[in-house]
Amino acid sequence: MTARNYPKQFKRPSRIITAMRASAIALLIIISLCLVTPALAANEDRYGYIKVESVTVRLDNGTAAIHVNYAVDEGTRFIFFLLGKQDLKKKLLKILNYDDAKITRIDLTSADLLVDDAAFSYGNGIYWYPSHEFNVAIPNLTIHTPQVTRNFTMAKAFPAGMGFFALNNFEPVPSNPKWVEYGNTNR
Repeated sequence: MTARNYPKQFKRPSRIITAMRASAIALLIIISLCLVTPALAANEDRYGYIKVESVTVRLDNGTAAIHVNYAVDEGTRFIFFLLGKQDLKKKLLKILNYDDAKITRIDLTSADLLVDDAAFSYGNGIYWYPSHEFNVAIPNLTIHTPQVTRNFTMAKAFPAGMGFFALNNFEPVPSNPKWVEYGNTNR
C-alpha cells in the first residue's frame, strides 16, 4: 500500500489540526477579551462608549441647566449616523443620574440638559441645591450659582449641598422711605 492509494488519510489529520488551531485561536481571543474588558472599565470617567470630560451645572432659581462635554468612541459614530442618538441620550441620563432631566441639545461631543426643581425653594429667592451623586467620576465638575462658583476634580458626587439666592426675585429696598411712593422703588 502506497500513499497514492489513500490520499484522503493524509488530508483528514490536516483538517483536524486546522480545526484545533482555529479553536485555539478563538479561545485565545476570548481570553484576551476577558482580560482587556476590566482594564477598559477601570476608567472611572467612562460609561460604555462615552468618556466624560466635564460637567457644568448653572443654577438659576430652582432650575439647573447642565452642559456636558464628552467624547464617544470612534466606532460608534457610524452607528449614531445610521440608528440615531437614542442610546447616547439614555447613557447620558444614566451618567448624570437625574430622573427628570430633559435633553435640550445633543451632538457627538456635548449635550445640554435642563432639570426643573433641582433646588429646593425656601421662599423669598432662597434656594438649596442638595448633594448629588453621578454614576461616573466627573473629571471637571463646575457648579455656578448667582453668587458663587465651585469647581471639583474627579468628583463622583457633589459632596455637600449649597445654598444660594436668586438675583431676579429681589428688588432693592431703599434706605430712605421718601423714595418709596405707592410701591415704586425707582430712585
